[in-house]
Amino acid sequence: MSEPLRYQTGFGNHLASEAVPGTIPPRGNTPKEVPHGLIAEQINGTGFTAERRANQRTWLYRLRPAIHTGPFKAVAAPGRFTGRFHDAVPTPEPMRFKPTPLPTGDVDFLDGIQTFAGAGDPALRQGMAIHVFSANQDMTRVFSNIDGDLLIAPEQGAVRIQSELGFLEARPGEIITIPRGIRFSVSLPDGPTRGFIAELFEGHFQLPERGVIGANGLADERHFRAPVAAYEDRTDPVTIVVKQGGRFFENIAPHSPFDVVAWHGRYAPFVYDLRMFMSYGSVSFDHPDPSVLTVLTAPQDDHGNNAIDVGVFLGRWDPTEDTFRPPYFHRNAAAEFNAVIASPHTKGPYPAGAFSYTPNLTPHGVSPASHRGASKASDDPVRGSDRSIWLQFESTYTLSVLPEFLESPQRDTEFLSTFEGYATGDLAP
Repeated sequence: MSEPLRYQTGFGNHLASEAVPGTIPPRGNTPKEVPHGLIAEQINGTGFTAERRANQRTWLYRLRPAIHTGPFKAVAAPGRFTGRFHDAVPTPEPMRFKPTPLPTGDVDFLDGIQTFAGAGDPALRQGMAIHVFSANQDMTRVFSNIDGDLLIAPEQGAVRIQSELGFLEARPGEIITIPRGIRFSVSLPDGPTRGFIAELFEGHFQLPERGVIGANGLADERHFRAPVAAYEDRTDPVTIVVKQGGRFFENIAPHSPFDVVAWHGRYAPFVYDLRMFMSYGSVSFDHPDPSVLTVLTAPQDDHGNNAIDVGVFLGRWDPTEDTFRPPYFHRNAAAEFNAVIASPHTKGPYPAGAFSYTPNLTPHGVSPASHRGASKASDDPVRGSDRSIWLQFESTYTLSVLPEFLESPQRDTEFLSTFEGYATGDLAP
């Protein structure tokens, strides 16, 4: 197990970190001579004139500029990772999948990404994508995703990320967000890993407004942890892989991109423990909408449509009276992707690593047996298992599923049959 990392805290804060004290210029950002002979470089995640509350940029103070000294060359996509959905299918059919097998050969994080579904066009900065990943080798190359922000959620094993701004590590039950353009590499301190990724082409992940909830609850800014500066001085060649416009390119850098001695700004990766989330629910009757369980979001417009909502379902009390407690039958305007991060069950349809997908406005709910049991259940308060963590990605977009998943041997072909056998109502002739 790797040593615990040091972090600084506060989602959206203007943060600052120095691996060598006295590095960040005390007045301007780009003095004629940066302390210690370093190079000042700014990375912008938003346009220059974005409102201050939305403006995101970070100043980096590095040993050498990140400028490339040679041309990029187009390369084939690593694994089955894509940002282009021309061959994908916008099916209306709900689906359930068994856990993704761990790789048998040598597979690093980048090669282990498989795109499940997506919509939009990263070149137009519109849309999102969902991926699964499995890997058993450390990366020896560096990745930069120009197309969008990444949210990485390991379900098995840990991922340790070395980024330009420092190190982050996530274990099952934690998530890491990496803004587009930040260069990083992934190692596996606990061996093979597996999990899920949401990719956001437009804007950036942000905390949802609390509205009538008030000043507290949901995910708290202070629980999001950003890295501290940790530079390396290496001058051996490093392969940089870039995804831009859904295509992949490669360049050989003459030195490590992780040579940032200090930085300050708001544009940074974060790690968050989902178990720190404060869940909300009804204390009288009926279910609240699952929007009260949103960890992060990305609005698509100002009419309640979101490019992505990231929700979490944890152990919590349900004290409702005269209420059908499982998820009620519904058709959601958003597509739903549900991933089991942790489960008290090792058998059955939803062990850790399993996932399901329900397209927009497709009817879904529980099986007849679950319906009968819930209809007759006691009104006594019920506590959900604290060993259960379900992560949900919702999107207003009509997602298209990649053909290899439609035909995957991991797809549960018995899924739809579990909804057969509902009895007719009393009014039936």
